[in-house]
Amino acid sequence: MDILIIGGGGREHAIAAALAKSPKTGRLYCAPGNGGIAALAECFPEVKATDIDGAVTLAKRLKPDYVFVAPDDPLVMGMVDKLEAEGFKTFGPRANAAILEGSKAFSKGIMKKYGIPTAAYETFTDEEKAVAYIKEQNSYPAVIKADGLALGKGVIIAKDFEEAKAAVHSMLVDGKFGKSGSDIVIEEFMDGTEVTVLAFTDGKSVKPMVSSMDHKRAYDNDEGLNTGGMGTIAPNPLYTPEIAEECMEKIFIPTVKAMSAEGRPFKGCLYFGLMLTSKGAKVVEYNCRFGDPETQVVLPLLETDLADIMEAITEERLGELDIKWSNKSCACVVMASGGYPEKYETGKSISGLDERGQCADAYVYHAGTKLADGKYLTAGGRVLGVTVTGDDLRSALDAAYKAVGGISFEKAHYRKDIGKKAL
Repeated sequence: MDILIIGGGGREHAIAAALAKSPKTGRLYCAPGNGGIAALAECFPEVKATDIDGAVTLAKRLKPDYVFVAPDDPLVMGMVDKLEAEGFKTFGPRANAAILEGSKAFSKGIMKKYGIPTAAYETFTDEEKAVAYIKEQNSYPAVIKADGLALGKGVIIAKDFEEAKAAVHSMLVDGKFGKSGSDIVIEEFMDGTEVTVLAFTDGKSVKPMVSSMDHKRAYDNDEGLNTGGMGTIAPNPLYTPEIAEECMEKIFIPTVKAMSAEGRPFKGCLYFGLMLTSKGAKVVEYNCRFGDPETQVVLPLLETDLADIMEAITEERLGELDIKWSNKSCACVVMASGGYPEKYETGKSISGLDERGQCADAYVYHAGTKLADGKYLTAGGRVLGVTVTGDDLRSALDAAYKAVGGISFEKAHYRKDIGKKAL
């Protein structure tokens, strides 16, 4: 099968690498792609991930057997609907199901309606009412979320009333997150341990993947601003078989059934952001696609052919498939541009990579790179995800950090404590 992947980050590189291993895969294409993905697929940098018409035009030209839409924006915007309407087999949910990530108010409403455990919340469009609610709750930290997509940065955890009030004002009045923040969700702060579980679903069956632990804050010891993710490990040792069973029964199956009952069957990869609280597992958020950088540690542990899973989801026979996983551990350390997630410079030369953008003893997923005159240059906030699979977490982490030590670019920044909480 010739496959066109939509997207251009580390997640898409991980998907391309998994599909490249499949004997079913013919030619791989990627739009826009990046410097590292170019070693596996023909890239089309002129077609941005959010360019629905451009993606459809490209698909008509390339005539792939499958299109894999990976990022949130095009999924929420309805790229899958458009591609399917043109006759292309497409991996990913349609817009009416992708709203599960596209609107936090919608997803919280689904959880409330179907009794899926989550934090108590209310939604607001009016600053005065939102501030009055915060004052009335008088519970801190308070969590204020932009309703729509905000590159993983639309959540503010306010430690007191003044911070909460400022967060509400920045979203509803100053328009900090544009249209995404014109509605906000204010919810109770959940204390506990975060776990991410990605799951394959065809709208009827749900098959969870290996759990993972993300590290969102920019600096060591979970300090600094929230980012798209500074590193991950899998599996998450805190996610026990007992908790997995509880999540399957109370969260995963009910969510998939709820979406089908609403006439919004979800087909693709459903991301469950979970909090393990003293009162059981609760949903922090849903995403309508593979997580980034969770995908970089989950897919290397997948032993079943990803192309087979993709076909089973499209044909709604996922329930018949026995998906196998390695019992090893995987660790990914993200090397980012200095200043990320705020202002940063690009165009810095990267040393320590071979001609395929790789290095010895690790797999390097490219998140924000470009290839110019045979040299790899930085082209984003998160630049590389240096990833190693090992017999245990300690060996995977040690090897990943050793590999990071051999790669450099000006003002490179990475956390030194990825996976520390799990050891």
